[in-house]
Parts: sequence; C-alpha cells; structure tokens
Amino acid sequence: MTTTRNTTEETTGTTATGPVLVLGATGKTGRRVTRLLRAAGVPVRAASRSGEVRFDWAEPATWAGALEGATAAYVIASDAHPDAVGAFTEQAVAAGVGRFVALSGRGIDEVGPDFGQGMVAAERAVRASGARWSVIRPNNFNQNFDEDVWHQPLLDGRLALPIGDVPEPFVDADDVAEVAAALLTRDGHDGQVYELSGPRGLTFAEAAEQIARAAGRPVTYVELTPEEYEAELTAAGWPETGVRSMSALFALHRTGISAVPVDGVRRVLGREARGFEAYVERGVAAGAW
Repeated sequence: MTTTRNTTEETTGTTATGPVLVLGATGKTGRRVTRLLRAAGVPVRAASRSGEVRFDWAEPATWAGALEGATAAYVIASDAHPDAVGAFTEQAVAAGVGRFVALSGRGIDEVGPDFGQGMVAAERAVRASGARWSVIRPNNFNQNFDEDVWHQPLLDGRLALPIGDVPEPFVDADDVAEVAAALLTRDGHDGQVYELSGPRGLTFAEAAEQIARAAGRPVTYVELTPEEYEAELTAAGWPETGVRSMSALFALHRTGISAVPVDGVRRVLGREARGFEAYVERGVAAGAW
C-alpha cells in the first residue's frame, strides 16, 4: 500500500507555486493546511460551502470560481457526492491545476459501500487526472476527541464504541496538515501514497482513560456490540447513512488493518509524529475537556 522511494533529502526543496486551492478549508485538516501555507507565503484559495471561497460538490457551478488561478489542489471529497470528483479533477486540470494531494484513509482498499466512498473516488480521480498527484492515508485523528465525534461523549463522561482491544495509533491533525502542505509545495512526492499514524497504538479505552486522568474528570469507556452502537447512534438522532458509515468504520478497524504504527510522517517531514500524550496535554491546557 505505502511506497518507500522518497527520502528526506529528496523533499527539502520547495517548489514555487501559484495559488493552492484547499477544499474543506473550514474542516480539521483544511483549515490547518490553509494556515500553514499562508504562513509560508503561499497564496491560498480557501474553499468550502461556508468559507472564504464558496465550493459545493453538489453545485458544479461553484467549481470554476474556486479553481480560478489555482495551480495545485488539496482534495477532500464528499461521501455524499463521490461521482463528482472525476468531473472536478478534469475541470481543474483544464483550468491549470497541475498537482493534486488527496486526503484518504488507512485501509481504504478494504472498505465497503457504506464508508469512505468519497476517499475512494478522490484517489481514483487524482490518479487518472494526468496531473502530478500524491495521496495521504491517515489513521483516526487525535482531534476527534476534542473537535468532533467523541468530544461530547467525553464531556458527558461516557465513551461507548464497538472496537474492543484493537489498538489505534491516532495521528495528530497538525501532522496530517503539515504533510499535506509539504506535498502541495515540494517536489519528490509524485505518485506516492503515504500512510500516516501516530508513534504508538492505544485502545480507545486507554485513550479515554488518559484524557480523563489528565483533565481530572470521570470518563467511563463502555464496549458495545455493533448492533448496540448502531442503536445508540440512531437514538441520538444520527441519519441512517451516518449510522452505517460509522458502523462500517469500526468494522474496518476491528480487522486490525490500521492498528500498526507507520512512518509516513517521518518520511515526509524528517521527524517523528506527535504523540497522543502531547496532544492531551495541549487539549487540557486549552480547556478542551
């Protein structure tokens, strides 16, 4: 799955680039990629349904404005509109985009129809685009515990999931964004697929316990069957597609396909990935829990 051709020495030079289109620019990795590129002096078109530049996968009329002047693009596809990605990359290349970096996920080769179809479509589209491309496949983000799906359960004191003791080497979204920014602006990564993880695996129960201890709040981890998990999501008001997607995600993780740490962060950035403990320390200092 992950290739190993590049070395740090091959990827230190920065390629001059025109504006970079960042899709999903208000999301976890998109806003970080935007910030990093701008800090480096790279012009960015920050696009999303509610961002600086309007972009909607469901509205192709918004694509041309987002692509205006862009020479590279960070592609975060939508599971709701996977069939749009191919048409978008064709339009992007015609508009002058010569490089794509697609956000995917570890184990994506093994997913079924209920999860990750946007990622599958993004990988397929950038590979077929005729432009320069690379793909990043991260593990679950650390930031899912303070910015997204598992934040409220931690605040409520109960994290209930169907995962058992399969470890997860959670990856920091800051590392993912830094890798993406490097791939968007540096040579030496064409045609590469980088799997990204943190330095070691933790079970979800261990992760919840670390957060609880550091934050000084009670959190109970509860192991659910897949059926119980789906029932709880449904009772919480999740749409059927979301329930199926989350259940499929955990079914994939239970196979252990993404349980072993990988070295993609080090291969691109020349340093080790950030650890979960450091993430928890930052989160507690910021009042996340």
